Amino acid sequence: MNYAETLGVKAKAVESAIATAAPQVKNNALAAIADALLSRQEEILAANAKDLEAAVQNHMTASLQDRLRLTPARISGMADAARQLIAAEDPIGSVDSGSVRPNGLQILKTRVPLGVIGIIFESRPNVTVDAATLCLKAGNVVILRGGKEAIHSNTALAEIMRDAVETVGLPRDIIQLVEDTSRETAADMMHLTGYLDVLIPRGGAGLIRSVVENSTVPVIETGTGNCHVYVDESADLDMALDIVFNAKTQRIGVCNACESLLVHRDAAERFLPR
Repeated sequence: MNYAETLGVKAKAVESAIATAAPQVKNNALAAIADALLSRQEEILAANAKDLEAAVQNHMTASLQDRLRLTPARISGMADAARQLIAAEDPIGSVDSGSVRPNGLQILKTRVPLGVIGIIFESRPNVTVDAATLCLKAGNVVILRGGKEAIHSNTALAEIMRDAVETVGLPRDIIQLVEDTSRETAADMMHLTGYLDVLIPRGGAGLIRSVVENSTVPVIETGTGNCHVYVDESADLDMALDIVFNAKTQRIGVCNACESLLVHRDAAERFLPR
């Protein structure tokens, strides 16, 4: 049994615990995660400092270092995002549609957990918390595999979340991190048929293509994205200029930074020179 399979075995063992957890229990777990992120902030920042030190030694670009960097404000944002999920309606058990057959048989389309979700992503450590908390809210176990650039940060975040869910009576193994970041473990994860119910790649085009082409586990293929800003002929050009500048330069390394600017032909001569 390889390393990835050992994680899969542990995931399957706790699948029913989170799938059947009451909404309040899941919300309590999310609240515990949010509180723990803030109370153990120094631990997270110390781990992140190790990743940033390695990034400098490996000549990582400034924009990629920014993607990797955690600050008190960013940790607070991660905690806030977890709390926002508490306010969201629980998706499990809701009936989307249904009908009654002539013999009285009810056929209902009801939302249920997917089961065990694997997520392969790149260097932003906040994805570790985003992915884990979304899976938790939807009653799923998650196995997270981040990039080697953020391994110290991801390890700290995962352990903090695992400790937090345990305080409200959920098994800590509903959240697991692949701590071996070699390519072999990524390949093994793509072949965890029987353990993973679905695999989600979150990152650049190369990562997504690799997972789609090589995985024997069902894949949810996410888009690589191309973020546009459109300036219409009727736009307030002062406002448009501010929006375009902010959309690209507020944080150039994040996935929702502007990549394409589309300007109406009747505004082009007035706007583009600016």
